[in-house]
Amino acid sequence: MEAEAVQEVDEEQLQEWRRIQDEMKSEVIEDDVEAWQAEESFCGLELIGGVDISFVKDSTKACVALVVCSYPELEVVEKVMEEIEMTIPYASGFLAFREVGFFEACLQKLEGEKPQVIMVDGNGILHQRGFGVACHLGVRTGIPCIGVAKKLMQIDGLEKDENFQHKKEEHLKMSGDFFDLVGDSLKVWGKALKSTSASNNPIFVSVGHKISLDSATRLVHSCCLYRVPEPVRQADVLSRERIREEP
Repeated sequence: MEAEAVQEVDEEQLQEWRRIQDEMKSEVIEDDVEAWQAEESFCGLELIGGVDISFVKDSTKACVALVVCSYPELEVVEKVMEEIEMTIPYASGFLAFREVGFFEACLQKLEGEKPQVIMVDGNGILHQRGFGVACHLGVRTGIPCIGVAKKLMQIDGLEKDENFQHKKEEHLKMSGDFFDLVGDSLKVWGKALKSTSASNNPIFVSVGHKISLDSATRLVHSCCLYRVPEPVRQADVLSRERIREEP
């Protein structure tokens, strides 16, 4: 994601967004619901989606991308890209209200089959209100979704402090290693995952909708040729390339 122009959101709008989030949050399913999720090799899973948005610096212009990859080959089978105008202002904790509509529009433009699971560049329940972009997209579409973040959402006592560094050194030694992100409330918000042997920094996996944390983490790792899982990486590359073409 690139930087974007900052706008203000009034309190009345924030209250409405909180109300909607609270209603939708009750619909989130944090368990496996599909037969392929119960398989060690995810047999039956054939299509994985990845979504991302890149922004034109100091502008409301942006580019949204959806990439569908085959599984387990991780080859791009279809991609949708759209130049967009971000008319809804940014507010911390409410990113989904400005992004999810564009992701849904991309899904509708697919010529082939929709993905069986979507990886989102962002968070699921690892979120200050327990309902990030991956949850919002999952509930809206009914498609299993996973949040994959490059930065740790610092909530419920979770911080990149000495304790975090100790866990990282103790637990993240080989590709596929992970540790639970346990908050002060003792809630497990997600997992820190060493996605490849060459990755010094973990990625942060959280449940979006209709998949368990364990399955989400295993699936994300199986899609990592680089630090970020391939469907999300390909969506990021696609959107960034289009932004660079902007005059």
